[in-house]
Amino acid sequence: MGALTPRSIDELDLAVSSCRACPRLVRWREKVAAEKKAEFRDQTYWGRPVPGFGPADASMLIVGLAPAAHGANRTGRMFTGDRAGDFLYAAMYEVGLASQPTATHIGDGLELRGVRITSPVHCAPPANKPTIDERDRCRTWLDIELGLLRPNLRSIVVLGGFGWQSLLPVLQRNGWDIPRPRPKFGHGVQVDLAGPSGRSAGSTPDSIRLFGCFHVSQRNTFTGLLTQEMTQDVLRAAATHAGLS
Repeated sequence: MGALTPRSIDELDLAVSSCRACPRLVRWREKVAAEKKAEFRDQTYWGRPVPGFGPADASMLIVGLAPAAHGANRTGRMFTGDRAGDFLYAAMYEVGLASQPTATHIGDGLELRGVRITSPVHCAPPANKPTIDERDRCRTWLDIELGLLRPNLRSIVVLGGFGWQSLLPVLQRNGWDIPRPRPKFGHGVQVDLAGPSGRSAGSTPDSIRLFGCFHVSQRNTFTGLLTQEMTQDVLRAAATHAGLS
């Protein structure tokens, strides 16, 4: 991106929200925003890429999958306005990472404490399934975001296998050492990644710890594959490692 590369989180969020790099995703997100869901027919949809959410000096990062068509694609904020977000923010509130347990719209008073939420794909995809090309094209934004967060970043919670596989090459590009064979995703998995200094996790701000967590999708939460207690346990462990009370 050369001279246009964002140099702050605010610049990054602005750049992300105006991206039109993936024609299929542009068509879909705008189609959904125009047609709307019946229960939201009186609302104006965001209908654009959804930037990350949370403070620029976050020491903890949560990585999801992509915005939901009638959730973040409607509200313009990560995990806001759908049941997956209701589940996630309720867990974050219990752990002390969010100021309130609900997220309905921008301006609802929700603030995150020491943690930022992002995703490897910033546009709502059809059937919630981005293509590999779309994931790779969107990787630039995640690459920049990690670079900007790096001075304070200590832990990352990854929601689901898609986010896990998307994140590892970006971490490697930003200087963290990825073990070989590459660590596999699993709920409760923890992986220490050394920074360029080569020291183990916890000994330098350049090192981080990855935490795997099943995605907070309705399929996982309704079937009981993922419970509030399971989610809170992962978030609490990641928060502790990041130095968040």
